Amino acid sequence: MQKTKFGRTGLPVTRLGFGAMEIRGPRIWSGRPVTDAEAESILNAVLDAGINFIDTAYDYGLSEEYIGRYIRHRRDEYFLATKCGCTVVNAGDHDDTPHVWTKENLLHNIETSLRRMNTDYIDLWQLHNPSVEQVKDGQLIEVLKEVQASGKVRWIGISSTLPHISEFISTGVFDSFQIPYSALERDHETIISDAASAGAGTIIRGGVGRGEPGAGLGSQDRWATWEKAGLDELLDEGESRTAFILRYTLSHPDMHSTIVGTKNPEHLAENVKVAEKGPLKPEVYEEAKRRLLEAGQGPKS
Repeated sequence: MQKTKFGRTGLPVTRLGFGAMEIRGPRIWSGRPVTDAEAESILNAVLDAGINFIDTAYDYGLSEEYIGRYIRHRRDEYFLATKCGCTVVNAGDHDDTPHVWTKENLLHNIETSLRRMNTDYIDLWQLHNPSVEQVKDGQLIEVLKEVQASGKVRWIGISSTLPHISEFISTGVFDSFQIPYSALERDHETIISDAASAGAGTIIRGGVGRGEPGAGLGSQDRWATWEKAGLDELLDEGESRTAFILRYTLSHPDMHSTIVGTKNPEHLAENVKVAEKGPLKPEVYEEAKRRLLEAGQGPKS
C-alpha cells in the first residue's frame, strides 16, 4: 500500500484511507444496519490490507465504539483521526446531530471519543465543518491547542469547504484539512494544493464520487456530468466508473489520503486493488480534466 508524508506532521499515511462512517449504524443519516461481526470483520480487514489511516467522528453513531472494541489491540498499526463539535440527540426512530461550538462541548467530545475508542490519544483531532465565525466566536482554536498541549491529541485539523476553508488555510494553524473532492466534484481541486503548499496534510472525502447511482450517497446529477464528459471512453478494459474516479482522486499531486468507506470486505478488496494500480496515466488524467471542464465541472478557485 503506497504511503505519503502527511504534510508537516510527517506521518507516513497510506494514500488509501478508511472512512469509518459506513459502520455508523441505522440511527445516523439513514445508515445501513451493521452487526458487531460485520464491524469486527471490516475493521480488521482494513488493517490486514495495510491501510493505516482511519477517520471517524463523534457523531458517526457506533463507529468510535466499534474501533475501540475491535482494533484497540492493534493500535500501533494505524493513525486515528476523529472530529469534534458534534452532538447526538435522540429523535425517536433516529438520532439528530446538531453541532455545538463551545469549549464545553469540545472537551466533552474528546473525553468521550477517547473512552469509546479505548485509547489515550488521538493522532488527528478535527473540527467538523464549522464556519469561520463559529470558530472565532467559540475561540475553538484555543481549545484545540489546549487539548493538544495535554497530550490527548497529537495534531489538529479541520474538515471544511469553500468559502471558509481559504481563511482557515491562511491562519497557518491547522495541521490538516479534510476536503470534498472527486472527478465529479471538482470545486476544491486547487484548494487542495493551497492547503498542501501551506504545509498541511490533505484528506479527501467523497473520493469515489459518492458511489454508483442509487447506492449510498450517489447522485444521478453527478453521473449526468460523467455522461456529458464522455469519460467512459477513457476507461481501461474492464475498469468500472468508480475505479476510474478513485484513480482520478489518487492522481491529484497534493492529495495525501482519500478516505473510502465500506462495510463490505469484498468492496474493500476492490478499493485496495484499484489503489495499488495507482494514479491514472498523466495523459489520461489531463484529458479527463479537459473533458470535465468542457462539461461544466471544474475548480471554483
